[in-house]
Amino acid sequence: MNKKCLIGLTGGIGTGKTTVSNYLATTYQLPVLDADVYAREAVELGSPILDKLFKHYGAEIRLPDGSLNRRRLGEIVFSNPEQKQWLEQQIHPYVRDRFRAELTTLTDSTVVLVIPLLFEAGLTNLVTEIWVVSCSAQQQLRRIRERNNLSPEQAQARINSQLPLAEKVARADVVLDNSSTLDVLLRQVDAAINLALAYVK
Repeated sequence: MNKKCLIGLTGGIGTGKTTVSNYLATTYQLPVLDADVYAREAVELGSPILDKLFKHYGAEIRLPDGSLNRRRLGEIVFSNPEQKQWLEQQIHPYVRDRFRAELTTLTDSTVVLVIPLLFEAGLTNLVTEIWVVSCSAQQQLRRIRERNNLSPEQAQARINSQLPLAEKVARADVVLDNSSTLDVLLRQVDAAINLALAYVK
């Protein structure tokens, strides 16, 4: 049986996972499967999961066109751990099924699975190695605030809703430190992917 390298790319919110996955896709032509894409699919207009969300949360999370008001839903779940847990129980099984379905169609020996909640959602059994993108707490907070236009409190609530970054780092096979320049980060990616590609040869 051919060896498969299924890289679980994770980290904290705002640490630079997308930068790494885009680089792996463009420079190494690796297929990238993204949990966020599947999570958005799960709540598309007309989906059974979206109907469940509307029944649970009411009209305040429904936009005039009938689609999901993601910002309002985020405000609800990031300030209420119980609601966040309920929401994830609706979406995580769909995401897991989508990963499994896609993996059966790919013949590539190396695949990147971008899963922000790899540990939290119990999806580590989908991958053969775990890469964690890390940066300092101050950088993480600043990046989230700038990217999502959030207050310090809102940004911190999103960070706090995930497993602490230090715990993810402790459980990683590869740690990519994104606290310096882009060039420094990508050199680490090059070294890690060359090792991984050597394994499947």
